[in-house]
Amino acid sequence: MAGSTFGTLLSVTTWGESHGRGIGVVIDGCPAGLPLEENDIQIYLNRRKPGQSRFTTPRKEDDLVEIWSGVFEGKTTGTPISLMVRNTSQRSKDYSEIASYYRPGHADYTYDCKYGFRDYTGGGRSSGRETIGRVAAGAVAARILETLGITVTAYTRAIGPVEISYDRFDLSLMEQNAVNMPDAEAARQAEAHLDSCRAEQDSCGGIIECVIHGMPAGVGEPCFDKLNACLAKAVCSIGAVKGFEIGDGFAAAKSRGSENNDAFCTAENGTIAKKSNHAGGVLGGISDGSDIIFRAAFKPTPSISAEQQTVNRDGENITVSIHGRHDPIIVPRAVVVVECMAALTVLDLLMADMTSRMDRIQAFFRR
Repeated sequence: MAGSTFGTLLSVTTWGESHGRGIGVVIDGCPAGLPLEENDIQIYLNRRKPGQSRFTTPRKEDDLVEIWSGVFEGKTTGTPISLMVRNTSQRSKDYSEIASYYRPGHADYTYDCKYGFRDYTGGGRSSGRETIGRVAAGAVAARILETLGITVTAYTRAIGPVEISYDRFDLSLMEQNAVNMPDAEAARQAEAHLDSCRAEQDSCGGIIECVIHGMPAGVGEPCFDKLNACLAKAVCSIGAVKGFEIGDGFAAAKSRGSENNDAFCTAENGTIAKKSNHAGGVLGGISDGSDIIFRAAFKPTPSISAEQQTVNRDGENITVSIHGRHDPIIVPRAVVVVECMAALTVLDLLMADMTSRMDRIQAFFRR
């Protein structure tokens, strides 16, 4: 199966299925000497694990990470880091019925078309549980970025029709509600909307916003590996993402150049800065020193109890109602996934940027 590896200088390869023995990732290219313990990774995995509120699947998994290689006496060795999380709460019998038909909104049909065979228990590699490997690797990337003064912070911007207000914006509020919204009032309205969806045996989508702070200017490539293009690929590789925008995004199409252009100025410390940030921190595919701001749109969870029309593998029209343990919304648990994919992307491009100028190469070898 191609497409399970992400990144160039820092590459990650995820493996495992939702109902297999475990899920894992191999990280190659992590520098030696980074202090790293299992708890550094576990903090991130705890943010995406199931069973934490009425808006997540009741599947109970501790999602405890094990470091199998690449770390010695609490520090990375420079060799591949192998991480694994064991599956301990599989209920494959919940999925035995779907082996004969295609669930609306799922990858059942396309997997059959591609491989002529599919793992119907939990969706196999198309399951959201695959993101465990991404989060584990992203936690390591975030540790490296932290040493460089770069932070990656994602949060829920919208759930269904409910959107946060920046007049009430407070990141500390995220930990105080079940939907990861930095706005207490919006969180209350969003939870009420989700309760309504659940009562109607339905699900809901939403938007995650992410801010990368501390990124220096000059990172990213001018053509195919533009910073915004790499972020888009990383974020759109998350299963439920159906849209991506950076800066003003689609709103820029309605504005004029005089409104959308960010004026440059000289900051108090003498550096070049921008007076606004309509570009979202990226110009010409290269970081401009401002906060990088992007958003990802997530579709509603496709597994719902309400009746839906589909066909079985014989092409017969049937009506189905999906049962089992499913999230009524993906967004709250996906916040950390977006954060980690962004961290992996910018770290990989930062590493590539180290060789983009002769003076930097010379400074390294003359140290």
